[in-house]
Amino acid sequence: QVQLVESGGGLVRAGGSLRLSCAASGRTFSSYAMGWFRQAPGKEREFVTTISWNDGRTYYANSVKGRFTISRDNAKNTVYLQLNSLKPEDTAVYYCAAGPTGGITYVGYDYWGQGTQVTVSS
Repeated sequence: QVQLVESGGGLVRAGGSLRLSCAASGRTFSSYAMGWFRQAPGKEREFVTTISWNDGRTYYANSVKGRFTISRDNAKNTVYLQLNSLKPEDTAVYYCAAGPTGGITYVGYDYWGQGTQVTVSS
């Protein structure tokens, strides 16, 4: 069992930055792929980025590539999402997820956090 708790969301102006954190409980954190998804009002939850459990490979949605960076610290059971050059269309609830296979869809993730709100004003 893994529990995930996100933090770091908030209100920021366009062009600004935020750093989201996702703290995980459970001794098997290091063996899970981690991902970030987001859901804007009236829209479906969408993939943002993922990082593998073993070699740190990352993959990003085209909409955030070059602006967002995912990283993980297995010693601290934490995954981070650095959001730079934020745009109003990045406004959403951001969810952290953990799973044995990861990937860009829901099916690779077994555990989800409660989400943290990111609001970008123009």
